[in-house]
Amino acid sequence: MGLRIGIVQETYPGERRVAMTPRAMELLAKSGVEFVIQSGAGEEAGFPDADYSAKGARIARGRAEVFESAELLLQVRTYGANPDAGGADLELLRTGQAVIGFSEPLTALHECAELAARGVTTLAVELIPRITRAQSMDALSSMATIAGYKAVLLAADTLPRMFPLLMPAAGTVAPARVFVLGAGVAGLQAIATARRLGAVVSAYDVRPAVKEQIESLGARFVSMELEAQTAEDKGGYAKAMGEDFYRRQREFLTGVLREQDVVIATAAVPGKRAPILITREMAAAMAPGSVIVDIAAERGGNCELTRPGETVTARGVTILGPLNLAAAIPYHASQMYSRNLAALTLHLVKDGALVLQLDDEITRETLVTHNGEVVHPRVREALGLSAPAVRAAG
Repeated sequence: MGLRIGIVQETYPGERRVAMTPRAMELLAKSGVEFVIQSGAGEEAGFPDADYSAKGARIARGRAEVFESAELLLQVRTYGANPDAGGADLELLRTGQAVIGFSEPLTALHECAELAARGVTTLAVELIPRITRAQSMDALSSMATIAGYKAVLLAADTLPRMFPLLMPAAGTVAPARVFVLGAGVAGLQAIATARRLGAVVSAYDVRPAVKEQIESLGARFVSMELEAQTAEDKGGYAKAMGEDFYRRQREFLTGVLREQDVVIATAAVPGKRAPILITREMAAAMAPGSVIVDIAAERGGNCELTRPGETVTARGVTILGPLNLAAAIPYHASQMYSRNLAALTLHLVKDGALVLQLDDEITRETLVTHNGEVVHPRVREALGLSAPAVRAAG
């Protein structure tokens, strides 16, 4: 009998994605694994039980049955990223069981410690290193692509004007001006989507290296003179900067924002609160009817006025703080995410068993808890555990 992988229905409020689609199961068909799927797990994403059965999966009537029979659980949001509803799963987990999914390990410290105490092995997909051979596993980038696309659609729906240049008999309609703050994966997708809708797009990022990517999508790169310091970490993400830098940045951006109809804010630093790039005064300087879509709302937001999960209006400017944008497009988000998980699982499974080779960078960097301990150095440091754990393979 090969490794049995369990897929359960997501319990986080509003979460409509599923961790594995029937098509992605095919990628694992020759690796000696079996699937047990909780009935209804994929329905909200558009994948009925019959589709899973047709690919050889066993359909379990209840959640407990999946936990009881699976050696490896694949989830969108594990307990760390679903601390309220996910707490009910703690009693179902057992020593030696493995869980892979979004885990918020750098902030959900208590949850990590609880999982370690239960002897559960957890691997956090948000910690997958940005190296060439891990690109197919990069779930953060996949979900950011969805978020950038959806954010522009939300802006277009909220803005009281049209995006494209039109020249009807009544006269010329000028295109909307869209400004994207942060040119990571979400920002670049937002640029591409806004351009396709006909907007005039400009973008800003603290990393000058992304200028070429921004311009290749047809947007204008807005630059600010920087000190001779790097604003990019070794993983390619923007890193936290000093308060003096952010003060000068806000002064510069105030003039830029006055000319915009839409701002898509995407700036985030992994494991930290999103930097405030748009103060209430900066938002107030924008024209009435303007829209700010703050993708960074889940990390507190880039706009001082953002309320996560809410829409607020201040002096005629609408600020949207959407959460979990990827779940708003669950069919394709699930497809992309499940391919990422399938690639990671293939990397970890040898001869039908889960094998953790800790001399491998991908495994080492994603492993958070194992053999009853929190083993990831950054998580241990955040927990105040000074001595490193012995990281033996299992």
